[in-house]
Amino acid sequence: MKYARIRTLAAVLAGLAIGAQACAEELVVAVQSTFTTLDPYDASDTLSQAVAKSFYEGLYGFDRNMKRIPVLAESAEPSADGLVYTIKLKQGVKFHDGTEFTAEAVKANFDRVTDPKNGLKRYSLYSNIAKTEALDPYTVRFTLKRPFSAFLNQLAHPSGVMICPSAIEKWGGKVAFHPCGTGPYTLKDYNPSEILHVVKNPNYRVAGLPKLDGIVWKPVVENSTRAAMLRTGEAHFAMSLPPEQVKLLEKEGSVTIEKTPSIITRYLSMNVLKKPFDNVKVREAVNYAINKEALAKVAFSGYATPATGVAPAGVAFATKLGPWPYDPKKARELLKEAGYPNGFRAKLWSAYNHTTANKVIQFLQQQLAQVGIKCDIQALEAGQRVALVEDVKDPKDAQVELYYIGWSSSTGELDWAVRPLLATESWAPNAGNTAYYSNKTVDDGLMEALSTTDEKKKQAIYDNVQKTIWQDAPWAFLVDEMNLSAYSKKLTGFYTLPDANIDFYEAELK
Repeated sequence: MKYARIRTLAAVLAGLAIGAQACAEELVVAVQSTFTTLDPYDASDTLSQAVAKSFYEGLYGFDRNMKRIPVLAESAEPSADGLVYTIKLKQGVKFHDGTEFTAEAVKANFDRVTDPKNGLKRYSLYSNIAKTEALDPYTVRFTLKRPFSAFLNQLAHPSGVMICPSAIEKWGGKVAFHPCGTGPYTLKDYNPSEILHVVKNPNYRVAGLPKLDGIVWKPVVENSTRAAMLRTGEAHFAMSLPPEQVKLLEKEGSVTIEKTPSIITRYLSMNVLKKPFDNVKVREAVNYAINKEALAKVAFSGYATPATGVAPAGVAFATKLGPWPYDPKKARELLKEAGYPNGFRAKLWSAYNHTTANKVIQFLQQQLAQVGIKCDIQALEAGQRVALVEDVKDPKDAQVELYYIGWSSSTGELDWAVRPLLATESWAPNAGNTAYYSNKTVDDGLMEALSTTDEKKKQAIYDNVQKTIWQDAPWAFLVDEMNLSAYSKKLTGFYTLPDANIDFYEAELK
């Protein structure tokens, strides 16, 4: 397969211009970053999981309000002790290769992700599954290692998709380049940094869908270029919309601006295994040194608010604890108490290299410099992020110090807002704990909360977990971001979800 047809890309996009389209039913979407993988089980970024919805569906999903809905599942029955979930599957569903979707396919996918030898990034999400069994062609049974009250929400996570067993068997670790699922589109062209072109699956299980002939996903890192593509008609949808472009695009009669609440939090993790960040006073000082209100205005044009806790308010069981006050005088005092009266020098990396992220790290560099912390900043490309942060095997070898990144809890519950980022089991490369933070109170509390379905008891446990994290300050808690997107008024049925994922199943150009 040839993954790049770059010479023809300009012609493709020009032909798709809204004013005079050569193929009226193909949609062009300008996205803010390059793709890391088309294997959702090995993706750590929301964008890669979102575009993979072109090919894949899971047992469950979420609607526009993050309410869990069945997709390939028909019904679910948990056992009284919360250790066994028996799920009935929809019948008559076909994979792209023409084979039938059955319980054996479910087993093949979850056996793959729960085998630690495969080294998939979403292993930690599903590691509580002890056994997956196909009871009959349309019934699958999950047996868990411990009770897990958020299990169905976990299955609704966008990584939990059904990949053709034939593709898993044939391609193994290279299945990312050979997507085969039950979804509405199939692959035409793919180059991770340039283009993902998908075309209609004529045998899709839902009558009348998809309504489009295809979608061209186009990575456009530069904010102004992404916005310009909307104005000129080169793109029908831009995500995420550059905050500074909102007022400009609002004047365009052919464009609609979408501003919706999100459950995306932005934070600065601090590697607590490295000096000086092993000292809680230093970590507190970093928090006090940053003006979150000003950050929201400077980098996000006001379309963000200071973080009020470890997780945004829209996440179930989130606790309001802040925001952390801006007090540079206090920051300098704490640094002095910690033995750094003249400050220190540190590396500050961003997990993203788009324009907004560069604004953020430049702002943080200026703020921290005012209290004596001199930062060397670098915005990492996707490949650098994986090599320098996500795939480092031994924490002692980790070069990461200050790391700007964000997270959305794509299960809608607090467990997945905290456990992948702050549990000891989630130290990179297992998951996203790039602070290498470890606290037994947090670890035990997370497990205890998952063992109960009593919401009051669960809230009390999670309150204590979040207060402990806030006091330990492994992060600088920055802002909770709004979802901003813009689209042609000819486009309907294309939505941004609160976790920054997307729903395009009924997308249509009129």
